[in-house]
Amino acid sequence: MAKPELEFFDPSGIPSEPIPPVEGLSQQILSRDEVTGDYTRLLRFEPGTDTSAMGPQVHDFWEEVWIIEGSIHDIPLDKTFTAGMYACRPPGMPHGPWISPDGCRTFEVRHYER
Repeated sequence: MAKPELEFFDPSGIPSEPIPPVEGLSQQILSRDEVTGDYTRLLRFEPGTDTSAMGPQVHDFWEEVWIIEGSIHDIPLDKTFTAGMYACRPPGMPHGPWISPDGCRTFEVRHYER
């Protein structure tokens, strides 16, 4: 089964799920392929969110991220990434942790190689 067919809709009705163990980090899953594990989501960092408790992230899937609003500061790189910026991360690429002093919202697509 593939991701569902969805026409334009307002995602504000999708429940927001917290992402433990980080206080202030939450996601809204927009679409998901239950067979492959691929999904698209909105990720929100509330002002002051610090993901250090999760450490650097390394995935076994591709991840594409576009910052919709706000900013995140990459702690190891000591760089701030702002609205309009985009990242494409192949499997195995370390990234983060981040802190978001003023909050941030991202649009993310995650997919596995076939």
